[in-house]
Amino acid sequence: MSEMPQPAPNRWRVLALWLAGIALVGTAGVLLAPSPTTPDTARGADPVELGVELSAPVVAARAVPTLSGLPEASTFGTIPGAPQDAMTDEVPDGQLVHPTEPVPVFDQPGGTAIAVLPITQLGSDMWVPVIEEEPGWVQVLLPSRPNGSTGWLSTQDNTLDSRSTTDQIVIDRAAFRLTLYRDHQQIGTWSVGVGMPAAPTPTGRTFVLASMTDAKQKFSPVIFPLGIHSATFTTYGGGPGTTGIHGWPTTDVFGRPSSDGCIRVPADALATFTNPADPVPIGTPVLIR
Repeated sequence: MSEMPQPAPNRWRVLALWLAGIALVGTAGVLLAPSPTTPDTARGADPVELGVELSAPVVAARAVPTLSGLPEASTFGTIPGAPQDAMTDEVPDGQLVHPTEPVPVFDQPGGTAIAVLPITQLGSDMWVPVIEEEPGWVQVLLPSRPNGSTGWLSTQDNTLDSRSTTDQIVIDRAAFRLTLYRDHQQIGTWSVGVGMPAAPTPTGRTFVLASMTDAKQKFSPVIFPLGIHSATFTTYGGGPGTTGIHGWPTTDVFGRPSSDGCIRVPADALATFTNPADPVPIGTPVLIR
């Protein structure tokens, strides 16, 4: 199981090389030791120590006078201007952030505010996976439509908490299998039901958005909505068409396409996910392929 190789950030790197002069003395071929050279004052160059790294300057976030006019980056929202995830086939490395107050989401560092990220979602704290970093900024996966939406959050104030998880969930639709990893070790793997051909389970990388119970249904004691949506349905029972992981009362749905897009898992998978001693945390990265 491989972790996501983070794309190289745009940083300025300066590698300073000392110039050395080598003089050949006489016919005996005796070499003199290198002698330091002086800066090229004519060109205004300053001497730089070997191996010194100069970081890119932090791009300040644009002021957003009010968040009320921005769409909410939630499972109920659509963010038309959100950058699309460019690395859809690798699991994020498990770094997560949580807004301690509603925060603006930008289309790029120093760019335009395109949404507001709420503090909670569906009864759980909003924890989103980091997929890229720049000085003063993190790029995160968003739970909004269209699928694969991302956005940039400023880290230049105290509005984000952070933590990390080693949990990863991989769902292989062709094999009808869900596997949970922790610390790069397989914790459990289960035969599951996935979307039928007319309503396939969406692919890409996403995350566990919330953990919730729903008294209106009896098919699962707990439901784990993901930050991804059905491409077939705009709603499930009046909701926003959010794809989720949940149980099912019969076993005939496992190992085949049997759902309208959600991932149906056996009871022991739910028990592992909700183990009080070590539950799967909100924000856990999920890869669906």
